[in-house]
Amino acid sequence: MPLSAYVHIPFCKSKCKYCSFVSYSGCKESEQSDYVDTLLKEIDEFYKNEQLKTLYFGGGTPSLLSVDKLSLILNKFKFDSETEVTIEVNPETVDLEKFVNLKKVGFNRVSIGVQSFDDFILKSIGRIHTSEKAVKAVEMAQNAGFNNISVDFIYGLPNQSLNSFCDDLKKAVKLGVNHISLYGLKIEEGCYFYNNPPKNIADDDLQADMYLAAINLLENLGFFHYEISNFCQQGYESKHNLNYWNDETYYGFGAGSHGYCVDNGEYIRYANYSLLNEYKDNYHKKAEKVILTEQMRLEESIFLGFRRSNGIDLEEINKKFSIDFDNKFALIIKKYLDSGHIIKTEKGYKFSPQGFLLSNIILADFIC
Repeated sequence: MPLSAYVHIPFCKSKCKYCSFVSYSGCKESEQSDYVDTLLKEIDEFYKNEQLKTLYFGGGTPSLLSVDKLSLILNKFKFDSETEVTIEVNPETVDLEKFVNLKKVGFNRVSIGVQSFDDFILKSIGRIHTSEKAVKAVEMAQNAGFNNISVDFIYGLPNQSLNSFCDDLKKAVKLGVNHISLYGLKIEEGCYFYNNPPKNIADDDLQADMYLAAINLLENLGFFHYEISNFCQQGYESKHNLNYWNDETYYGFGAGSHGYCVDNGEYIRYANYSLLNEYKDNYHKKAEKVILTEQMRLEESIFLGFRRSNGIDLEEINKKFSIDFDNKFALIIKKYLDSGHIIKTEKGYKFSPQGFLLSNIILADFIC
């Protein structure tokens, strides 16, 4: 049974120019209240009162909601002091009082969307906070008693240099955060940049240099590269995201959210309706359901396993799918061992830093 739950809060003050997620800006207070009412009904419909290990509020901008509304949602779930309870926040939507109250109602981990400490870059990508507000957000979270703080950065942004990106990472470490997530800029259909391509954007080579430099810099500063996009001080891995990468089940609540469950022996991935009105009318059913075949599950296990820095565990995957991994994928393994993109470990195989850069290409070989 799922021991993790993701809750999607799709509201933002404004839409960032790179964002193609399910999010809506300019919504009235009444629309937010209606959404929360629907969300509570969905949780009542599907949640089976399991004691959760992780609970994650993502968005959008969950911190845009009042603490009272967030508390109403939290109180629908069964969790305790051992549960990792995360909320994503935008620096523009929080102050010390809000952080204190978020802590009081049960959140014990915050993920702050910084993206950059360069004010010119922030403005060019449509972020509404400044570097100063991002720094203050980290400091206020610490002052409110949060000792599990993550920050997000994007690399490859317009006018961003390798040195300025590395300076951002050094600044975050100096602030005392425990966890850093890094995402290469991807311009996808549905975002402002898709129809209005930015100038002075990093090419693939510069993005690759930024990624490799980040690995080297953060590891030298005491951070563990535990997943393709994530780094942490020892013991501060995101338990919620590890649940995804370990191929475990989870609830998905809210507009556009996804979940993964097992029902009568069938492994099912599902998605909710994304449009607010559609979600309101159809909270009790799913927009999409995919029943995974054994082959699909194997491919997902390979994909998710290689995202982790410790890679694929041969004993685990062979037992789970009754296969001989080394024999089944012998030619592919040899190809990438010889090229240096895959490394043999005590338990199986993992990507090298260069392998992470070409992960999509390599994984396509495994799933074709």
